[in-house]
Amino acid sequence: MSVMDHHGKIERNSILLLVLVLIVVSIGGIVELAPLFYLESTIEKVKGVRPYTPLELAGRNIYIREGCYNCHSQMVRPFRDENERYGHYSLAAESMYDRPFQWGSKRTGPDLARLGGRYSDEWHRAHMVDPRSVVPESIMPGYPFLAKRELKFEDIAQHLKVNATLGVPYDAAMIEAARSDLMVQASVDADGVEDFKARYPKAQARDFDGDPDRLTELDALIAYLQMLGTLVDFSVYQPTAGDNSR
Repeated sequence: MSVMDHHGKIERNSILLLVLVLIVVSIGGIVELAPLFYLESTIEKVKGVRPYTPLELAGRNIYIREGCYNCHSQMVRPFRDENERYGHYSLAAESMYDRPFQWGSKRTGPDLARLGGRYSDEWHRAHMVDPRSVVPESIMPGYPFLAKRELKFEDIAQHLKVNATLGVPYDAAMIEAARSDLMVQASVDADGVEDFKARYPKAQARDFDGDPDRLTELDALIAYLQMLGTLVDFSVYQPTAGDNSR
């Protein structure tokens, strides 16, 4: 019996074809995925990268809820034009605690991977309420309701627990202090700032939305945006030989 005869038999038998396809796909999947579980260089360890603070995590949840990722990627590619416009190319380690990560290929608006610190809180407030007040050519819709909505964070400790289950290094102290840390970060001269910053190095603590009497969704979103790309000091960063970040 020739090879073509075997091939014809497989094509005429849908169950056999399905079984063989599953076997081939499974083998391919194992070959692709198995090395990721034991290669230490899968994600390069980079100094400065830390888990999100509770307020930043709440802001990231709002960012995803409002579909910001549909128009903005968070992935600077290793090309000269991108590096000159946005900054250093993105490292895999910068997204190692993202569930889900915000890398992408479509940009209606600019990439946000290096947004943190580029604009003031006042700029972000104006931009979210009325984008064209600061960027006349913007086609982005406004989100004025974020400044009016109280931030709901009663379950923020549970969010940290879930992320810890997925491998994010939130310890018991971080989870226990989640609610108080969230309020401390969005306050002015609140007690516990030093302890908070010890848990989350380089975290920024202040009133982000311009209204110190209220804790709003805009507080959380701006806190998230203001930390993007600020954790790694690229003036001293040196890629390793096994850099898989690009």
